[in-house]
Amino acid sequence: MAKVSVLILAKNEEKFIGACLDSVKSFADEIVVIDDFSTDKTAEICRQHGARVLQRALNGDWGSQQTFAVNQAAYDWIFIIDADERVTPELAEEIKKILRGDDKKFAYRVARLSYFWGQPLKHGGWFPDYVTRLLPKKGTYVEGLVHQKICHECKEIDLPKKKYLVHYPYRDWEHYFGKFNTYTTLAAKKMFDAGKSASLLDVIAHPFWAAFRMYFLRGGFLDGRIGFILSCFHYFYTMAKYVKLWYFGKENRHVTEFKE
Repeated sequence: MAKVSVLILAKNEEKFIGACLDSVKSFADEIVVIDDFSTDKTAEICRQHGARVLQRALNGDWGSQQTFAVNQAAYDWIFIIDADERVTPELAEEIKKILRGDDKKFAYRVARLSYFWGQPLKHGGWFPDYVTRLLPKKGTYVEGLVHQKICHECKEIDLPKKKYLVHYPYRDWEHYFGKFNTYTTLAAKKMFDAGKSASLLDVIAHPFWAAFRMYFLRGGFLDGRIGFILSCFHYFYTMAKYVKLWYFGKENRHVTEFKE
C-alpha cells in the first residue's frame, strides 16, 4: 500500500486536535502539523500522538501555509485535514483502498457534514460541501488567502457522500462571529484586489439573494431553527462583505475637534 502524509494546520486547538489525530491514525504513515505558534498545549498533544510539529507563522495566508505543509510531506500521497474535522471509519477504509491502488492520475474530493450545536447541517448548501483532500504530493500547491484552492494536475473524483468528513466549523457563537469578521474582511480584500467595487445596490441586493437561496432554494428550512438562524446570519455575512468592499481603501478620519 502506498504511504500517505497527513497534513494539519493548527493554532490553539488543544481541546479538539486529539480527536482529529485519532481519526487518521488507522491510515496515516506520518502526521505533519504546522503550528502557528500556539500558546496552549496544541504542539505537545500533537507530539504525544506521534506527529511531527513544525512552527511557522500563518500571517493570514492559508494558501502559503498549506503549500509549506505540502512541501514538508515525506510521502508521495498527502491527505489534508483541518483540526476541526474528523475522518469517519467509512472514509478511512475508502482512503486505504485508494492507497492500495496507488493511481496517481487522480485527486479525490471528500464530502463534509458540518455539525453546529450538536445538529448536522444537511441542507442550505452545507452538505455535501465537497473539498479536495487526498491527492499526490507531486505538482500540488495551494493558493488563496481565504477559501483557498488546491492546485494540481490530476483528474478529480468525488468519493461517495456516505463516506464523509465530520466538520465542526464553530465551537460557539463567539467563534462564529470571530470567523464572520475575519472571513468577510478577507473576502472583501480578495474582491478589491481583483479590481471589483461595490455599490449601494450590491449592499442591498446580494444579501437578500444569498439568504433566500440558502433558506428556500437550498432547503435550509429543513434544518429547523438552526437553519433559519444561519440563513439570517448569512444575510448579514454577505452584507458585511460588500460593505467592507465599498469602504475598502478609504480612511476613516475621526473629527477630534469641533470648529465653527
